[in-house]
Amino acid sequence: MLQIDEISKTFNIGTVNEKTALHHLSLALQDGDFATIVGSNGAGKSTLFNAIAGSFYVDEGSIILDGKDITFVKEHVRSHSIGRLFQDPLMGTAPHMTIEENLSVAYLRANTGRHAYFSRISKKEKEYFREQLELLGMGLENRMSNPVGLLSGGQRQTLTLLMATIVTPRLLLLDEHTAALDPATAAKVLALTKKIVEERSITCLMVTHNMNQALELGNRTLMMDRGSIVLDISGQERENMTVEDLLGEFEKRAGSSLDNDRILLSTKEGV
Repeated sequence: MLQIDEISKTFNIGTVNEKTALHHLSLALQDGDFATIVGSNGAGKSTLFNAIAGSFYVDEGSIILDGKDITFVKEHVRSHSIGRLFQDPLMGTAPHMTIEENLSVAYLRANTGRHAYFSRISKKEKEYFREQLELLGMGLENRMSNPVGLLSGGQRQTLTLLMATIVTPRLLLLDEHTAALDPATAAKVLALTKKIVEERSITCLMVTHNMNQALELGNRTLMMDRGSIVLDISGQERENMTVEDLLGEFEKRAGSSLDNDRILLSTKEGV
């Protein structure tokens, strides 16, 4: 479903700030895979998502989605089939537009029809938006004419999740999308995420700082270090692995202990 072969990306080439963010990284996802990703600070997790989404073109290697080479396809074209959520709840929505208008833009963007951007949302589609908002359990179905800027961070992130999946994407990228929320709201957004992904069998990659989530959610766990995937576990091996085992595997494969304070704190507090 997703085939990434030997991609590399170096920023600021030839300057004192030169940095290789991705180094000959390869990854294959099957239809319906839900893989969590953890790693050190600067390991390349968000850079990998940017490469897949088309925020920049990689220096070498290829990215294949559903058998189509998208390595040099523009970002807005990839957005037809790739949904994405960021850590910042302010990203992914237009604050001065209403909830209904934001959903309309997301719905039309994911429509691959030639004249989709010039289409009008029908009464039936507006009712569909209302039904989907109601499923979120936040009362947003009664606030469809309100500007998104009036919503709380948790409400905006939940709306962004709906926008990313209002038309089921072929691939969903979740970049620590609950990290900026309070624990109770984060748990609710995460539960909704799991429900939507499972019900629609969406192929998903999720970056998380929570090691327990990394082992409990989905069916695969990936660990990144210095622009490469150093660990990819699934099946029985993953089921039998503890957080301590995962940290030990990282140290063995990366040659150093994990230096992400948020990850290490999550192993102690379970947050």
